[in-house]
Amino acid sequence: MPTGLALLSLWLLVQPHPAWAQAPFYTDDTSVADPGMLHVEASDELDALQSMQYPDLRQNTATLKTNVGLPHGLELDLDFPYIVIDRSYVTSSSRGIGDTNLGVKWRIREGSATSHSPALAASFYTEFPTGDSRQNLGSGLIDYWLNLIAQVPASERTRITVNLGILFAGNTSTGVVGIETTRGHVYTGGLSVLCDVSPRLTLGGEVYGGIADTVGLDRTQLQTMLGAQYAVREGLSLYVGLIAGTYTASPRLGGVIGFAVDFPHLFYAPDRSAPQRSARAPGDTRSHLFLPSTGDFHDL
Repeated sequence: MPTGLALLSLWLLVQPHPAWAQAPFYTDDTSVADPGMLHVEASDELDALQSMQYPDLRQNTATLKTNVGLPHGLELDLDFPYIVIDRSYVTSSSRGIGDTNLGVKWRIREGSATSHSPALAASFYTEFPTGDSRQNLGSGLIDYWLNLIAQVPASERTRITVNLGILFAGNTSTGVVGIETTRGHVYTGGLSVLCDVSPRLTLGGEVYGGIADTVGLDRTQLQTMLGAQYAVREGLSLYVGLIAGTYTASPRLGGVIGFAVDFPHLFYAPDRSAPQRSARAPGDTRSHLFLPSTGDFHDL
């Protein structure tokens, strides 16, 4: 496995395609992948849990996420986590695959550099109970989640993104992190502010949370994150984030690290006569034009 990961990392480093994303933030943006593009994110999040979750002490979540761009502003998403839950000596720890997410995202309206009208998008996810609920690796439920997204430019380099969501059934838990109620609805929301400090570096912060309409100790989630994205080269960006939360459903402290990469036109040959625009660019407030294989990276 270490040899395979090293070869994969080396291969990603030599790819000449741009990578865009809202990662590491939970708040989603309005961009979608170009038709035929494959967008890949891999991350690892380590969380120290709230004292109310004893004997659960820590959770490590490694997530692989893939997006495929479709025509008409649509995007398919598939992601699944591998979860390790460390517990006190009084009980055994757990590890294994978590629940699998399958979703579709629709970019309803693009933003404009000359207008403050928001860019709009919506996504709908179904989470399948592939994780072992007996070990708290999965919820044991099929979740249905609708998320509405709006994004406006605060300045040429700064953008504000707002999410409002509702779970019609299920919960937001990944392992033991998240709202774990099993009945009723869950309402979620997120607010993020990102600023392009330089063509390579983007800094930002967010507030994200949720609340269930049923009673219970783990019905409320509220957490903040400070994060950064850095364009290592054209085709590869790295990101890090620091998390602090309150209430039982949020981690007490946490950190996340990962990378994002795009493989444009994987499923068909592009029209070489027209300039290409990356739809994964954060915001949609201005065009990002690039020439194939130039090696120059744009702002995240």
